[in-house]
Amino acid sequence: MKPHPMPMAGPLLAMSGIHKQFFGVPVLEDVALRLFPGEVHALMGQNGAGKSTLIKVLTGVYPVDTGSLVLDGAPVRPTSPLQAQALGISTVYQEVNLCPNLSVAENIFAGRYPRLGPLGAWRIDWAGMNRRARELLARLHLDIDVTRTLSAYPVAVQQMIAIARALSINARVLILDEPTSSLDASEVQQLFSVLRRLRDEGLAILFVTHFLEQVYALCDRITVLRNGRLVGEHLASELGPKALIAAMVGRELAEAANATPLATATRDAVPVLQARGLAQRGQLQPIDLEVHAGEVVGLGGLLGSGRTELARLLFGLATPDAGSLHIRGQAALLGAPADAVRHGLALCPEDRKTDGIVAELSVRENIMLALQARTGLRRVLGDAAQRALAERYVRALGIKTADVDTPIGLLSGGNQQKALIARWLATSPSLLILDEPTRGIDVAAKQEIMDEILRLAEGGMAVLFISSEMAEVVRVSHRIVVLRDRAKVGELPAGSSEQAVYELIAEPSADAHAMEAAA
Repeated sequence: MKPHPMPMAGPLLAMSGIHKQFFGVPVLEDVALRLFPGEVHALMGQNGAGKSTLIKVLTGVYPVDTGSLVLDGAPVRPTSPLQAQALGISTVYQEVNLCPNLSVAENIFAGRYPRLGPLGAWRIDWAGMNRRARELLARLHLDIDVTRTLSAYPVAVQQMIAIARALSINARVLILDEPTSSLDASEVQQLFSVLRRLRDEGLAILFVTHFLEQVYALCDRITVLRNGRLVGEHLASELGPKALIAAMVGRELAEAANATPLATATRDAVPVLQARGLAQRGQLQPIDLEVHAGEVVGLGGLLGSGRTELARLLFGLATPDAGSLHIRGQAALLGAPADAVRHGLALCPEDRKTDGIVAELSVRENIMLALQARTGLRRVLGDAAQRALAERYVRALGIKTADVDTPIGLLSGGNQQKALIARWLATSPSLLILDEPTRGIDVAAKQEIMDEILRLAEGGMAVLFISSEMAEVVRVSHRIVVLRDRAKVGELPAGSSEQAVYELIAEPSADAHAMEAAA
C-alpha cells in the first residue's frame, strides 16, 4: 500500500506532561501524545501500559492531575465525556455502546433529537432525524434502513453506526478503542476503507488495537506506552514490527518459545472427554470429538463456525438434542454448568467482562468463586486459606497485582484473564476449555498464556483451546479440529500450518458440491 503523506501542519491535539495516579499509585507519568489532522495514529502498549487511562483523561472521564491538553492551539481541560464531545473529541468503544431496542436513527441522535417549530419543544422531527441519519451513514458509504432497530444489524454495521454517531457531533478527533476485536477479515477491511476516507477528509484518528498487522495496514504514526510512561512516537514506516514489540515489552521477545512443531501427545486409552454425534438444532451439526489427558486440542474455524456453540454444549450452558457425551468413560448428562464442574470440567468464557470476572470483587474472591461453588456453602474456606491459595496462583501465573485483595476490575485485561484461569485451576479440573483466552490482550501476555497452556498439558491436564487467531491454534495444539458452518470438516495433526487449516476450511463440502450439481 502506498504510504499516506504526512501532514505538514502542526498537531490538532497535543497532550504533554500528563500525570495521573489512583490511591497514590502512579498510572501515567509524564506522558505525551500528538494527533495530527488527516492522520491515523496508533496508541500501542501492553495491558496495563496506561492506554485506557490516557484515553479517559483525554475524554474527561478522569481529571488529569498535572499536564496540559491543547486543542487547535487553545488549552482545554474536559471534565466529562459530554464536554469532550462539545470540543469535537468523540470515542467509539470496543463494545458497541448503543441501545439495541432503538432504531438506527434514534441511536445516532440519542439525547440530541431534533425538534420542530418554535413551540415544538416536545415534538421530535422524526423525518428530519431519519434524513440526517441517512446522510451521516452515506458519508460512510453505508445504505441501510435507519428506521429499523439496531439489533437487526450485525456487529460490523453497528460499529459503523457508532462511528456515525461520533461524527454527528462534528468530531475533529475520533478515538477508536479496539474497534476490530469482534469483526472478521472482510468486515475489518470495510471499516478500514471508511477510516481512510475520514482520514483523507482531515479527521485526526486515534486507533487502539492489539493487532500488529492492522497497525501497519492502516496507521501513519505510532505512540508507544510502557508501564505508564511514554516510550516514543514514531512514523509507522520507520518502526518495524519487531522493534515495536521490543518497545512495548522492554525486551526482545523470543521468536516463539515453542516454534518447533509439537509432538503428538501420548493418548490414554480412555479419553477425558468423548462426544459422539453431539448436536443442537440451529446451532451445531452432529460432531465427534475426543480430548485426552495431556493433550491440547485446538478448534480451528472462522467466526460463526460453531466453536463457542460447541464449548457451551460441553459445559452445560446449552442442551444438546442429539448425541452422547462421556467423561472418563462414563456417560454424562450436563444439564447445567454445576454438573460440568462436578465432572471436573472448567470453562474460561469468551467474554471475560460479562461472563467471567466480577469487577467489584477482589482478585482473591474471583479466584475462589468456582472452588467455593464446587465445595458448597457449608464448607467455606477461611480467609487465611483463601489468601494462601490465591497468592499461590498469583505467583504461578505471574498475575501483576499490588495485592490479592485488589479489585480485579483495576487489573489489565491480560491479568484479568490469568486470574480467570487461576479460578478454574483451583478446582483441579480434568479438562480446561479456553474460549478466546488471548482476546484483547497484548502480545507478551498472549505468549505467557500460551506457554502456560502447554505447561498445563505437560502436567497431564486436557485442554480444549479456541482462538480466532489461527497462528495461536497452530502453535499450541497437538491436534486441530476444524469447523466450518457449524460442522466438523476434519482434523489436522501437530505441526500443521495455518495454510493447511484455511485450505480445509475453504474446501467445498459435499453439500456445496450437491448444490452446484443441482444448479
